[in-house]
Amino acid sequence: MVAATDNYKKLNTLISGLTEKELSTPFDFADDEKKKEAHWKRDKNLRDVLIHLYEWHQLLLSWVHSNLDEEPQPFIPEPYNWKTYGDMNVEFWKKHQNTSLEEAREMVEKTHNEVLCLAETFSNEELFTKGVYQWVGGSALGSYFVSVTSSHYDWAMKKLKAHIRNCKGK
Repeated sequence: MVAATDNYKKLNTLISGLTEKELSTPFDFADDEKKKEAHWKRDKNLRDVLIHLYEWHQLLLSWVHSNLDEEPQPFIPEPYNWKTYGDMNVEFWKKHQNTSLEEAREMVEKTHNEVLCLAETFSNEELFTKGVYQWVGGSALGSYFVSVTSSHYDWAMKKLKAHIRNCKGK
């Protein structure tokens, strides 16, 4: 989970360097034709990005704990699935429109640490060997940890850097 820790530090460094203008200007990527995915329209500020990270941490924590407790559940909760998780992300966004930026920062910090602690309870073999846990399906458990941490932090940094560039251009 070194990459998770490193990328989390990089993300926090990027966030701590945001100016007041960058924090107060709503995200707007409408002029960039390369940014067509739904999330470019969904997230309007840093809070929205942090809440997205928090909710995906929560998905992982709930999924792993439930399945280890022999209470089977899919990673993506019903009524959603891997084809409709974009709708789930919109629901996360809606759910947190009254969450403050400070609350979002605290929430993501807490769950980031919980995810890392949970990862440490598994051996490398348990994390990165396919088929160790039947409830994981055809992937390795560790790929889910990577997805909700280091890969998602990369996603967040990419979005924040694009926003910073937009703010400089205005």
